[in-house]
Amino acid sequence: MSPSPYGNYAYAVLTANALRTPERVALTYCGTRSFTYAELNRVVNRRAHALAEAGIEAGQRVAALLNETLKVAEVYLANAKLGVVTAALNPYWPVATLQAVVEHSEATAFVYDGTVEEVIAQIRPQLPQVTTWIKVGGPGDDAVDLDALTATASPAEPELSGFGDDPLALYYTSGTTGLPKAVIHTHASSLATAQIWLDVPRSPDSVFGTGAIIWGIGFPAIVGPALYAGMRLVLEQDWGPANFLKVVPRERVTHVSQIPSFYAALLGSDDHLAADLSSLRAIMLGGEPLTATLLGRIKSRLPDTGVFSYYGQTEAPYTCFGRVDDGSTPLGSSGRARTGCAVQVTDPAGTRITDQVGEIHLTGPHRMTGYDKLPDKTAEVLHDGWYTGGDLGTLSPTGVLTVHGRREDAILKSGTWSQPAAIEEAATTLDNVTEAGAVGLPAHPDGQEATDQKILLAVIPRAGHTLDPEKLIATLTEKLPAHQRPDIIVIAESLPHSQDASGGPGKLLRREIRTQYEHLA
Repeated sequence: MSPSPYGNYAYAVLTANALRTPERVALTYCGTRSFTYAELNRVVNRRAHALAEAGIEAGQRVAALLNETLKVAEVYLANAKLGVVTAALNPYWPVATLQAVVEHSEATAFVYDGTVEEVIAQIRPQLPQVTTWIKVGGPGDDAVDLDALTATASPAEPELSGFGDDPLALYYTSGTTGLPKAVIHTHASSLATAQIWLDVPRSPDSVFGTGAIIWGIGFPAIVGPALYAGMRLVLEQDWGPANFLKVVPRERVTHVSQIPSFYAALLGSDDHLAADLSSLRAIMLGGEPLTATLLGRIKSRLPDTGVFSYYGQTEAPYTCFGRVDDGSTPLGSSGRARTGCAVQVTDPAGTRITDQVGEIHLTGPHRMTGYDKLPDKTAEVLHDGWYTGGDLGTLSPTGVLTVHGRREDAILKSGTWSQPAAIEEAATTLDNVTEAGAVGLPAHPDGQEATDQKILLAVIPRAGHTLDPEKLIATLTEKLPAHQRPDIIVIAESLPHSQDASGGPGKLLRREIRTQYEHLA
C-alpha cells in the first residue's frame, strides 16, 4: 500500500491548502510579492523538479545556507517533497563552525544564496565530500544555477518521497559549548509541531508575521504552522522593532511569535507611539521569563491583544503554552502541554512530583528522534520516550508548568538559591529601567560545589533618561530579600543578546554579562 501524500510534510502544510483554498493568499514577501496557495505550491513544485534535475535524490543529505526568507521557504519545502534531508545551517555561525557542521552532516550537496558567496568560497575547498553545489538567486562560480533550472521546470507535483517517520531535516541546537548538535526531526514530528496554531484563537483573516529567524527550527515552528493553519504568512528580512512598526500596520499582522526582550526594546522608546498596532491579536512569547512589569507595558500598549507564554526546545518545540494576560494561566508559568503533548517534572529518583522543583521532561509526537550520529548524547536526554533537556521547574496538580531555568544561571547568596528573573523583575518595575540582567559572581562551575556569590545587576535606562546606581541599590534593598539584593549595579548602554537574525534582540546572554563584568567582583 502506497503511503498517504499527507504523511509528507510539504504536501500536508502546503499542497493540501492549495487544493482546499487555492486562491487564498499564502505568503507575502517584504511587501513586494504575494503568492496564493496554488501559486506558492507551483513555485515549490518547480523548485523540486529543478533540484531533481540537478541530481538531488530522495534520502540525500543537502546542506542549506540561506539568508533570504523566501528562498528558505521554497527550498526547504521542495526538499521535503523530494524526501531530501535538509541540514539547516545557521548563517551567523563562524566559518570554522559552519565547515565542521557540514562535515559532520555528511551532506553531499550544498544549496546557498547570493548573500553567502564569500563564505562558500572559504569553505568549499575544505569540503571535498560535497560534490554538488547549487546556487539560488542567479548563476554562481562552478555551481548549478537553480533559478535557470526552475524557469523551465514543470509546475506539476513531483513524485513524493519521505513520509511519517522518515527524517525530514537536521535542526541545530544553539549550544553553549562544543559544536551545535544536529537534532533529527521527521516528517511526522514536524507535522505535529505544525499544529500549534490550531490551539490558538485565530480567524479566516489571520496574518502571521515573522523575519529571518526561519532557517533552522524556526521553519517548522513558525512557517509550517502558519501555512498548515491556512494563515497568510508575512515574510520579512528584518523583524527588528523599527521594521516591525512599519510591517504590522502595512500587512495588518494579527499573530506573532517572539521573545520578551523584543518588547523590552520595542517599548523602551517612544517610537512605537505613532504606529497603528491595532491589528495584533495574539503574541506568543517564550525563550525567556516574562515579567509582570513587561506584561503590563505590553497590555497598556496593546489592550486588545492576547499574550501567550510558551515553552519548548529545539528537541521538542512548543510543548506547553497558555494565555497569561487574562488570568487563565498564572504569569510566570508556561501553561499546560498542548494537545497531544505531555510534560512532567521528576525528583532525582525519577519520581513524578508536583508543586516541587525538579527536572522537566517533555514528550509527544513533536519530539525529536535523537541527535545525528551522537548515540551517547541521545541516550543522555531520551528516556522511555521522554526528552530531558536540563531545565528545572515545577508542575501544578492541574498540569501548569513553571520553568525556573537552568542551574548554571541560578545565583547562590547567603546560602540561598535564586533565579535571576526575580531580581530582574524587581529592577524593571523601577522608573526608567528598560531591561535588566542579573548574574552571580564568580561563576559556580556546574557539577561542582557552589560558592557564595555576589549579585551583579546590569540595567539599561529608558531612552533619554539616566540612572543612578547607588539610588537603585538603595531602592532594591528595600524591595528584595537579603539573598536577592544586588551588590553591584552597572548602567549599560546595551545587554548582550543572541543573534537570532530578526534584527531585534535575541535571548539575553547572562553568561556574557558575567564575562564582561566579572572583574568587578
